[in-house]
Amino acid sequence: MKIGLGLYRHMLTRENFRFARQASCTHIVAHLVDYFRQGHDNTDRENQPTGGRQGWGRAGDPDKLWTVEELVAIKADMNAEGVEFAAIENFDPAHWHDVLLDGPKKMLQLENIKTLIRRVGQAGIPVMGYNFSIAGVAARVKGPFARGHAESVGMDGEDDTPLPNGMAWNMVYDPHAPPGVVPSATQAQLWQRLRDFLDAVLPVAEEAGVTLAAHPDDPPVPTLRRQPRLVYQPSLYQKLLDLNPSPRNALEFCLGSIAEMTEGDVYAATERYSAQGKLAYVHFRNVRGKVPTYKEAFVDDGDIDMIRVLRILKKNNYDGVLVPDHTPQMSCAAPWHAGMAYALGYLRAALQIIEEGR
Repeated sequence: MKIGLGLYRHMLTRENFRFARQASCTHIVAHLVDYFRQGHDNTDRENQPTGGRQGWGRAGDPDKLWTVEELVAIKADMNAEGVEFAAIENFDPAHWHDVLLDGPKKMLQLENIKTLIRRVGQAGIPVMGYNFSIAGVAARVKGPFARGHAESVGMDGEDDTPLPNGMAWNMVYDPHAPPGVVPSATQAQLWQRLRDFLDAVLPVAEEAGVTLAAHPDDPPVPTLRRQPRLVYQPSLYQKLLDLNPSPRNALEFCLGSIAEMTEGDVYAATERYSAQGKLAYVHFRNVRGKVPTYKEAFVDDGDIDMIRVLRILKKNNYDGVLVPDHTPQMSCAAPWHAGMAYALGYLRAALQIIEEGR
């Protein structure tokens, strides 16, 4: 198994790639969407975005797709510091909001997604993560929830406030949208939209050599902001895989999100999907509690026995990347770096024990 670090768009610097390598990482998972662009509530640009009911911020430029040259340049900077470009995490809502909403630009945006996947493949990046969700990652709060009053993120009750027009995936893609709210979809409609997406883009992903990796719902509740959710219980991951049997249809396996779910357990889910060889990469984070009330914890201090998870992954020959995508912020001059270094050190030691068979 390989150790990776997730970095937001503004953190894709040679200095942070060097930090990753110093902390034993060999791979980077990069967010190319700028979640913090013109957001009102995301003032801490190193901690994960939470935002409020107005979302994280503005989506990107709908007419500006990531270029091969841009991707290759980022990859070259990573390689120069001794790390590999493992995956991109998330499409920009500007490029696929009508795929999620089944809107008038759906076919155009599906073609744009195909173009992006081809470019990702041309740049030699093996995985494209995505979260097929209308509401996106919302209804989260920050506070001194972790050990020693470290700042962390969690959920403290559900949010049924409707999405305003012009918003999808918790970002504003049209700041000039008319007043009103996004109509609520049904579960069946959302699953059909996912099927349309997978059927359209998976053949391109196969040709490009790019694996599409689906993130479970975060937070994993049946509905959020009056919109349905897809993978809010562990068994629903199987439904997603069964929609299209392509070898490029895989999972972005988030341990924290799965542990927050109200049914099943994280160990059975890890066993089930790693045994199928369907884990593209793993979000290695810990939590306390389940939806609608949970808090993210230090990697060694939550409900999940992380060593047990690693043993299951080793048994099923998982050899992909593990990324501590979130971690509590530590009380020092570099809260994010300290928190990540703590999580990565734990992961490095745990893997040494597991790999040696102890």
